[in-house]
Amino acid sequence: MKRVYCLYRVSTLGQIETDDIPMQRQACHEFAHERGWQVVGEFSEKGVSGYKCSADQREALQKLKQAAIQKKFDVLLVFMFDRLGRRDDETPFIVEWFVKNGVEVWSVTEGEQIFEDHIDKLLNYIRFWQASGESLKTSIRTRTRMEQLILEYGFVGGTAPYGYQLCHLGRTNKKGFEIYDLVIDAETSSVVKEIFRLYCYEKKGTHQISAYLNRRGHRTKQGVLWSSASVRSVLQNPTYTGIRHFGSISTNQFSHLQIIEDELFFLAQKRLQDTKLESPNLGRTPYLKDVLLPEQIYCMHCGKRLTVSCNVKKYVKKTVQKPSIAVSNISVSIKAACIHAMDHGVIRSTPWINWCLNSSKPYYFQMSHFHQ
Repeated sequence: MKRVYCLYRVSTLGQIETDDIPMQRQACHEFAHERGWQVVGEFSEKGVSGYKCSADQREALQKLKQAAIQKKFDVLLVFMFDRLGRRDDETPFIVEWFVKNGVEVWSVTEGEQIFEDHIDKLLNYIRFWQASGESLKTSIRTRTRMEQLILEYGFVGGTAPYGYQLCHLGRTNKKGFEIYDLVIDAETSSVVKEIFRLYCYEKKGTHQISAYLNRRGHRTKQGVLWSSASVRSVLQNPTYTGIRHFGSISTNQFSHLQIIEDELFFLAQKRLQDTKLESPNLGRTPYLKDVLLPEQIYCMHCGKRLTVSCNVKKYVKKTVQKPSIAVSNISVSIKAACIHAMDHGVIRSTPWINWCLNSSKPYYFQMSHFHQ
């Protein structure tokens, strides 16, 4: 008797019934029973897109691969082959991988996928190429409708920005359920106006404004203390002018959603731009030429080229007889900032590897010693 593992998948949580996928489960069990197979394992993917999520991101698929290597089952059964995925550059090769590892891949509606000749491989690819195209078409239809709704109503769901609240105004969806609309909240909208007034007219900084709001007992939408970042997010949000955004789409101005006048909002954007710090240049620096062997230093752990950073400290020296002059104290250090470890920030090494400017003494080391 063949041992069967079943895989069930739905793309959205709205397709789940009481934390289950009963239609696919029932069809797979009946299909296996008719052939005298025994279902020994089941995997469910709830709210997992077969188009957006790659195989490496799908835990159930990785467990199935591991079980196939350990020879725990003979047949992989799905309701339709697109339950395995909808990526034309990946899913056909996943099916072929299972077959090469001795696992038969069956679909309740489409039968078994075999690889006896090149035509089978072509048909396998065409199937998932078509599934990928259907997902793309669905995405286009959904996005187009969302854009139409945002242009018409200014709100298509989600949480309300600070200064607004959600309430029912009698609008219903295609299923007849009442849906929320965005309206101005009288209490919090006054805080938004105060933030713009302090920033634009009283020239307060975002840190000063956040401290002022916290002293007055105001809290953010999440109920936490205000910070410079949260104040800045309010100042940068064009929704307060009555204009809503959805991706690259900008609506016309909705007067019932406008809290801040256009002139005041543009004044805030100008000041934000004027006070914006320039992003540091992570590429070549003007001090690269002063570092010994700048193009020959690599991380021996991952093979990536190391970067050079310069720490510049400036202070003003004041005297009675001489005018103020700026003195720069420059130190250059090589930091193990390889791309391989960017997920964890700049790699910290102890002690730091410091090279003085115009150094003529060579240094030889293995950077793998500094990986944590």
